[in-house]
Amino acid sequence: MRQLGQLEAVVMHRLWEWARPVSVREVVDDLQQQREIAYTTVMTVMDNLHRKGLVAREKDGRAYRYTAAMSREDHAAGLLEDVLAQTPDRGAALLSFVGHLSPDEQVQLRAALSQFDEEA
Repeated sequence: MRQLGQLEAVVMHRLWEWARPVSVREVVDDLQQQREIAYTTVMTVMDNLHRKGLVAREKDGRAYRYTAAMSREDHAAGLLEDVLAQTPDRGAALLSFVGHLSPDEQVQLRAALSQFDEEA
């Protein structure tokens, strides 16, 4: 899974926040509240996200409605997995990562691991 480009990330964040099927027009209208952007630019980005498997789409008349194909958390987990796959010592990389977490984040990680153990 590759890192999202800047506009791809903006579009995905909206799809994750809205959690419903949306048209390109809805995304364009929302983005234009902050900056000028062409309909065709957003349509191309959403088509690229579909081709990459990050969004699903279904036909709605002559257009499509798009939804996120995975949760924000699953996407982030995929990125972390890709990073870990680049090192021969995953344990050392994980230990270093945990060392960079705040105390609150370490507590959250411990709770998540405990929940994972209980579910396994």
